[in-house]
Amino acid sequence: MLIEELNPVAFSIGPLKIYWYGIFMAVSFLIGAYYLKNKGKKYGISEDLLLNLVILVVISGVIGARIVFVAANFPHWFINNPLQVLKIYEGGLAWHGGLLGGLIAGYLYSRLHRMNFRLLCDLAVPGLAVGYIIVRIGNIFNHEVLGRMTQLGFGRWPSQPIASLIGVILLIRYFYVGKSKPPAGYQFWSFIFYHQLLRGVIEETIRENSLAALGYVNDYWGIGFFTMTHLITPPVLLLAYTIMRRVRRS
Repeated sequence: MLIEELNPVAFSIGPLKIYWYGIFMAVSFLIGAYYLKNKGKKYGISEDLLLNLVILVVISGVIGARIVFVAANFPHWFINNPLQVLKIYEGGLAWHGGLLGGLIAGYLYSRLHRMNFRLLCDLAVPGLAVGYIIVRIGNIFNHEVLGRMTQLGFGRWPSQPIASLIGVILLIRYFYVGKSKPPAGYQFWSFIFYHQLLRGVIEETIRENSLAALGYVNDYWGIGFFTMTHLITPPVLLLAYTIMRRVRRS
């Protein structure tokens, strides 16, 4: 969706501008942290450890997301305009970079404090799903993550709402699967599997992203192949599926 009338800035405090994108991201962090803290306490994990974990994972996730986004799209910023790298409130975070940064930090912290890493990953899934739902709405305000133009009568694909719908589906699935009490780790890796599948097949195909290989675009349907996300989808699916099956059998 491209709604040019929407102002990316929610309000200003003197020279400081508060962006809707940042507000939505902060809300998603709070929701995810609230769920993880409350559920973690029921498993006997200290609240202090959980809150410290959340802070560490959020910071590491944002850093990883920004670094990967800039490296993939604007690598010259690191040298020519390093201050631009810090402007995350303007948008521009890579999902896979955020996931990797958060995973590494969470793994190291859980090992240090002898916490169940697989369980913690499962408890992080609602926050990840809600984050995907809300931040994609923030993308609408930032006029980014646009869908391709089509000749189907409705103009541009509403890629951000479609991505949010993917998050809604995965959130519902999480609580549905949770009723069967799967082994620790299954919920997280199955979330990664189905998220990558839906994103790669649906969202990324209709997004107006630059193509990394072959360069096929169908202007009538408004679809294109293959973006960088398309290319990394098979190995991510293979990794997630392998771990998911291994956890299921344990």
